[in-house]
Amino acid sequence: MKRSKGIRPRISCSSRRRRFWPKWETRKKRSLRRTNRSSFLRQVRIRTKAPLPPVVRSLTAFTDIDNPAGRLTDFLRASQKALIFTGAGISTGSGIPDFRGPQGVWTRRQPVYYQDFMTSEAARIEHWDYKLEGWDGFRAAQPNSVHHAIAKLEQAGKVLLVVTQNIDGLHSLAGTNPERLVELHGTNLLVECQTCGQRGDPAPHFEFFRVNRKPPLCRCGGFLKPATISFGQSLNADVLEETRRGAIAADLVVALGSTLSVYPAASFPLLAAQNGAPYVIINRGATEHDRESSVSLRIEGEVGEIFPAAVEAALR
Repeated sequence: MKRSKGIRPRISCSSRRRRFWPKWETRKKRSLRRTNRSSFLRQVRIRTKAPLPPVVRSLTAFTDIDNPAGRLTDFLRASQKALIFTGAGISTGSGIPDFRGPQGVWTRRQPVYYQDFMTSEAARIEHWDYKLEGWDGFRAAQPNSVHHAIAKLEQAGKVLLVVTQNIDGLHSLAGTNPERLVELHGTNLLVECQTCGQRGDPAPHFEFFRVNRKPPLCRCGGFLKPATISFGQSLNADVLEETRRGAIAADLVVALGSTLSVYPAASFPLLAAQNGAPYVIINRGATEHDRESSVSLRIEGEVGEIFPAAVEAALR
């Protein structure tokens, strides 16, 4: 049968879908890869009054070259409701390696996703094995000068909330009030049953795994897991809401030792800044917020060499 020139044969919608659309699993993976910072910002309801300008400034444009320590001290002295946001960089001074550095755990090992933990015995063994690798170091670690400085600032009544991505429990050991502490990604100092939610001391369970190489179980029969957030595991909604409210109410936000690359956690300093709080970043190495127009002060260097001295000066 001849077709008219210039007229293409009709293809049904279902045919086009079968022919041109990738399989559902492929589309799902692509969709996950496309999940980026902007979607997380929408989740915590950040509202910008105007679009951000094009990125044309260098890192040094946000660094007070003349007297960065003095400006930091001034910000801390003036603040009464600071939100302190901390990452792995503040705990390296306590002997705990970061996650993404040359010796970081994700440089050497593949993460175990939460769904795999719940469905695969082999994945549970792998997860407990990686946790056991760092357990002795976590248990022996002590707070350093940065943790103590944050606790001192909080005890002086100048901190609204300490929000940490760290799972080492060192803020608590340094004396930060638990009512003002949010551990976004959980803590290694507890285990939690994934069925009944009961929490307890992880030490006997790590010893059980060390000896038997079997993932421990709760009395109810549920899987026990260190009380940290795994890849693919949802963050606690109440914790996120508490942090969102704190970010909106803060009169200063200081990010310490974080690359600010993990979301939704890294959206909260931006939320505070976009609600009028001065935004200070102190980190050794680049962060994903270095070029944000809302950054008030960017200090490059070791947090332990900068922040404690500024706190001491601010509280004099």
